[in-house]
Amino acid sequence: MRLRRLLTTGAVSLGLLGSCLSAAQASEGSAPGADTAVHAMGDVAPEDVVPLPEDLEESSQELDDELSLPLPEDLEDEGTALEAQALGEEEPVTEELLSPDPMAGAAEAQAVCRTQLAAAQAADSDTPVACVEWGTSAPAQELRAVVDAWPVPKWCDDHGANGQWYVNRFKACGIFPADLTVTNPRTGAVVGKMHYLTRAYAYGARDSKTWAYQVELMEVNSSGSAKGSSAGGRGTCAGKCKVTKSTFPSQAMSKSSEPVGQFFLDTTIKTSPKGQKGDGQATAAWLFTNPKWAGPSNEIKLPTPPVRCDNALPGTSKPGCVMPYIPQMVYAKSGEYPELAQHIEDAQNTQNLPGKHGTKRYLTRLTNKAKIRENRNTACPSSLQRPPGKQCDEYPFASTWQGAKSGGGNFSRRMINAKQNEDGGRALSKFYLYNRIIEKDRFLVWIK
Repeated sequence: MRLRRLLTTGAVSLGLLGSCLSAAQASEGSAPGADTAVHAMGDVAPEDVVPLPEDLEESSQELDDELSLPLPEDLEDEGTALEAQALGEEEPVTEELLSPDPMAGAAEAQAVCRTQLAAAQAADSDTPVACVEWGTSAPAQELRAVVDAWPVPKWCDDHGANGQWYVNRFKACGIFPADLTVTNPRTGAVVGKMHYLTRAYAYGARDSKTWAYQVELMEVNSSGSAKGSSAGGRGTCAGKCKVTKSTFPSQAMSKSSEPVGQFFLDTTIKTSPKGQKGDGQATAAWLFTNPKWAGPSNEIKLPTPPVRCDNALPGTSKPGCVMPYIPQMVYAKSGEYPELAQHIEDAQNTQNLPGKHGTKRYLTRLTNKAKIRENRNTACPSSLQRPPGKQCDEYPFASTWQGAKSGGGNFSRRMINAKQNEDGGRALSKFYLYNRIIEKDRFLVWIK
């Protein structure tokens, strides 16, 4: 329960929003009661409609306010229907190429252990020496124990304790197995062992320059001189970030007591001029102590995936931080914009246009207003006759570098229901907003 309180407090303090909120809102069946839902034009007053980001001034209080809208109370907990719908149960949430490998530092840790053992052997010591290193996997029953003890997101524990990070737009989570081995340096005999799991959780917010990183260690089993060990550590940040709070005091390891480390970090990008961005990467490091040993174990380190913070989101002056996850805009053919969804699906499938879910042919956002107008005018010139009640819809979107003009002329257009076109465009704008999709950020479009 202690970790649940930490997570809740941290999430509220950052104003945390789910990773693909607007994607879920653009799908049929968005969670009821969401005060940030995408509405039909007839349901709200004109002054309540948020304009497209490219039509706003560089600093807009209207969009600042929209960016900071909180989640309804019933959607604040982990694993909400809204987040599940946004991510999709079958949708992987890992960007393995961008996620650090904890094993990368294993050789360095082992070298420190060998040095400690060699020094103890040279001194002809019988005092045990402790070494800690990452494991490669954990049995299912161990994972069940950690899931029962810790409130990890479903998309995290579904993958098991496999020592990998999984990410969405604002959160990263992983369960990492590790082992502590205590050795008698004179005889070489192992006199104690402890197997434990590390639950690591990092999260940012779409409207805050602060992000957080938490680790918790859970003992699975221990024996001999490894029993009664304590763990404590520190947090650091490399790149465009600084540690503003680091709390990881020495705490006893046991099956009923899990040492916790918590770190808060601020981006160091400049607040002006607008358009700044930079990556930061936090690292948690800890070691073990025990009165039975000659000294502490070697230090083991776990870096987060890189976190991109920026003040480059069109229309708002507020900075925010995101994880290295490529978001997806979701349109449902049975939802509010069936003609729009059908057009995109046909364009992706019959004309092989980019942006399709399940591919790496990404769309990239374009923010230059003049170029957006050129794309729109190329695909849907004013001279093109519109039937009554219809508007010209283009794909790829005019607000992407793959648009009709900037993309080299490979595009699709179709006359669709005018209201669906307008409302679908507003949903896309909110998708950009809530996911902090800035210039040349990649994304996909998922037609369900």
